[in-house]
Amino acid sequence: MSGLSAWEQFEREQRAINGEVSGEGLSQVVRDLLADIPTIEQPNIYPMEWHGDQTGKLAQLYERAKREVWNPAELPWDQLDPKDFTREERLGVMYWYSVLANFDGSGPPVFAKAMIHSYEQHEPDPVRKCFFSITRDEVNHEEVCQRTVTKLWSPTPTEWKPQNELEALALRNIRWLYYNGGRYWKGYSEALKKYPMAVLFSSFMMGEVAATTLFHTMAKQATHPVFAQGLRNVGKDEARHMAICLATLEDYFPHLSEDDKKLITKQLRAGFVFLSMILYEPPDDFWKLPPEYLAVHREMESLARKAGLGVATLDIKREVWRQAMFKVKAVVERYGIEFPAMPEVGITGKEVVHIDFNDVIPVF
Repeated sequence: MSGLSAWEQFEREQRAINGEVSGEGLSQVVRDLLADIPTIEQPNIYPMEWHGDQTGKLAQLYERAKREVWNPAELPWDQLDPKDFTREERLGVMYWYSVLANFDGSGPPVFAKAMIHSYEQHEPDPVRKCFFSITRDEVNHEEVCQRTVTKLWSPTPTEWKPQNELEALALRNIRWLYYNGGRYWKGYSEALKKYPMAVLFSSFMMGEVAATTLFHTMAKQATHPVFAQGLRNVGKDEARHMAICLATLEDYFPHLSEDDKKLITKQLRAGFVFLSMILYEPPDDFWKLPPEYLAVHREMESLARKAGLGVATLDIKREVWRQAMFKVKAVVERYGIEFPAMPEVGITGKEVVHIDFNDVIPVF
């Protein structure tokens, strides 16, 4: 026996490890001390660790996110005067941003939940940080919706008193839309725990490609400075989010199982159906809407377009959505994943006959 206590022996060996004294590895006493630590039940954010390439694409994109930060409060809101619009034009703009808020307003909790999930699954450190940056961006995007709707109409887009039939129909549309958003949130919350990161990121990619396409198109057509600048800033963020998804999938996609590939095909179709509400027009597959919904939706978009918001016509939206889907198709087919048929925009592919929308993952 050395005559040293366990703690003294531990300190001696730590000094040996640090080169302060000579030593011959860990003693049985020290090994016993370390073995006494209980195993941490998983999934769990502990133990804390920072694996992953700290100089690779994802780390660079995270640094880019920090450089490109912007403040929604600094948009020229003083130029957004309700008096410059007719009541119907204000209704149209409020309606469109309320529809957008169904997606962008869900962005912060969707990606916050995904960020926590990435910590629990001990994903590489740059993946977790990128999820954080996306969450922060989505809060900005929600704020743009909030400020626009509040300034032109009401801080509560589902709770205001309509003055005529058109306003009542617009309010009903918004309430029906948010009802559907609630159905999606419940499904997303459950689905997040079921699927590997490759499946999740393929779904995220759909949303980011869609968002990038939408905002860049609208920013070019918007005539009011608040709308144009806000859409341009949001589009820049979404382009970076898309780059994050693509960089991550480069690591995940080569290792997919055949079952995962089939699941991704279904999720891509689900994403198209879900996101077409804002990118195109809602197919019947997921959306539960009243029969007058689409006619009212088109009228509101026309009013928003007249107000200078830059909402694309149906023909332009169809072509923009089509080109966005071709981008996704090129990515997934490179890894042997079948792309689903999108007959709404003239794209052939794998017929997906059934989607369980209780498990829908796509986000915006």
